[in-house]
Amino acid sequence: MKVALIGAGLIGQSIAHLLRETGDFEVVAFDRDTAALALLDEQGIETRRVDSADTAALRQALQGFDALVNALPYYLAINVASAAKAARVHYFDLTEDVRATHAIRAIADDSQQAFMPQCGLAPGFIGIVAHDLAKRLDDVREVKMRVGALPEFPTNALKYNLTWSIDGLINEYCQPCEAIRDGRTQWVQPLEGVEHFSLDGTEYEAFNTSGGLGTLCETLAGKVETLDYKSVRYPGHRDLMKFLLDDLRMSTDRDGLKAMLKRAVPSTAQDVVLIFVTVTGMRRGQLVQDVFTRKIFAKDVCGVPMSAIQITTAGAICAELDLFREGVLPQSGFIRQEQVPLDAFLSNRFGRLYEGESVVQATRRLAAA
Repeated sequence: MKVALIGAGLIGQSIAHLLRETGDFEVVAFDRDTAALALLDEQGIETRRVDSADTAALRQALQGFDALVNALPYYLAINVASAAKAARVHYFDLTEDVRATHAIRAIADDSQQAFMPQCGLAPGFIGIVAHDLAKRLDDVREVKMRVGALPEFPTNALKYNLTWSIDGLINEYCQPCEAIRDGRTQWVQPLEGVEHFSLDGTEYEAFNTSGGLGTLCETLAGKVETLDYKSVRYPGHRDLMKFLLDDLRMSTDRDGLKAMLKRAVPSTAQDVVLIFVTVTGMRRGQLVQDVFTRKIFAKDVCGVPMSAIQITTAGAICAELDLFREGVLPQSGFIRQEQVPLDAFLSNRFGRLYEGESVVQATRRLAAA
């Protein structure tokens, strides 16, 4: 399969290495950043300089490709998806933006090509897990999805380091969040719904952030009483971010907030990704709770050092592209994350990157309500 990889940043570079190593994908990386492309050139990966914001130029550059993998920031997703449709190539991306996903769904209408957004960690893998656990119950009461991309060794007041797109992070903290409460889909505010929990002896907090549910609110509408997604951080992070965004009104100055974070918060490759999903409901007359958790740490993959967020994000989209290539997924139209079978994902050569520490996939019986 000939794949056009749009975006040569850290995640894009990880995707290129993973796909190239299999020998089943011919990868060409597109970007307007010559320095980023040079890093891939050094690794023997073909590159082309293309302005991804120029839809016409991108459409022309896509001629002869089978699929497009979009690793650009969320605000470019609609333009890139439009170019993919015009060039008649299949489309996969990592966007967490709700508006962009709705637009891509409209683009996919009546298309002979496949359009599959939200192929990363959250949204993405987290929705595949939650949907699979929910299907195992006769009646679903509650689905809780929690994900954190955290520094292993937090040292600053935020107890946080930059591990992925700053644009995506700010968008998650500022946009309204979908949820289901009392069986009704509604919007809730970001940074609200704070909760605290302990896992493996470490204390965490979690709060509402946008986009992590993907299309699950629609898929599980009428089938679940409570459904929500929250980002996991170390205690104290949320209060400081709320101070910045609300009290100092930085939510109205995203460019200023981005510059501030880039200037003051260092990036790190020594990170850990925490995945924690619980689904509660009835099975054969018993109230049960199914739990799925993973901890994934930075390590070398294909001889290249990768952070945990690179491993999980790049691994997820590569697994779904691979499953598509094998015919496991629908071959046209809009594809939801919850259409991916969890067993097929985890047994895939890229999905096996999700084999992390503290693995639990168990059922506990609860006292009947």
